[in-house]
Amino acid sequence: MLRLAEENPTWGCRRIQGDLIGFGYRIAASTVWKILTQAGLDPAPRRSGPTWAQFLSGQAEGILACDFLHVDTIGLARVYVLFLTEIGTRRVHLLGATANPTGAWVAQQARNLLMDMGERVSRFRFLIRDRDTKYTGVFDEVFTAEGIEVLRTPPGAPRANAHAERWVRTVRRECLDRMLIYNLQRASAAPGPGSTPSGVDSSLPPVADLTEIRLRRRKILHGMINEYSQAA
Repeated sequence: MLRLAEENPTWGCRRIQGDLIGFGYRIAASTVWKILTQAGLDPAPRRSGPTWAQFLSGQAEGILACDFLHVDTIGLARVYVLFLTEIGTRRVHLLGATANPTGAWVAQQARNLLMDMGERVSRFRFLIRDRDTKYTGVFDEVFTAEGIEVLRTPPGAPRANAHAERWVRTVRRECLDRMLIYNLQRASAAPGPGSTPSGVDSSLPPVADLTEIRLRRRKILHGMINEYSQAA
């Protein structure tokens, strides 16, 4: 069994189980997985267990994802906005904007975030990030010190961080593609869809009966974005 696994790294537990049956060994795939695990063989490439999509869905409440959004100003200067999203609630934290995102700057933004989150940090188990060199070992240590495991996406696989990528696309479509950014300060002030100020309770409110209440619209950025709430 161990030989089959080592010589055929792409074989899953069921594939190994099938070959063993051919040799007269009738055992369950779960037994194959247990023996391989005890031998220290990694289950990759997913010899058993959930797919990446199933993992994200099942662990959403405990996953954070971070990425950069770049904004080109009217003066052709590029500004980088670092953000982090809570996958379970879709709450987005805008950590900071700079024209020169160094590893030290990124790590400091991570420290500031965890200080703002306080005890809520204990809810999270994983952080998804890409392999950008601006995410240094110091950045990772900020999260691992809080018991959060850092998961790096495979090279050239943006879909592995799909929630962050989707938010970037939404921000561009609903905001950045419809306005001009003059400078770094304006880039920092422009809100993005889905962002929630720190300290605001992100729990879901009770379902409202729209046949008996009135909605009030609040225009943001001169009507480019609308927010709605119940009228008093």
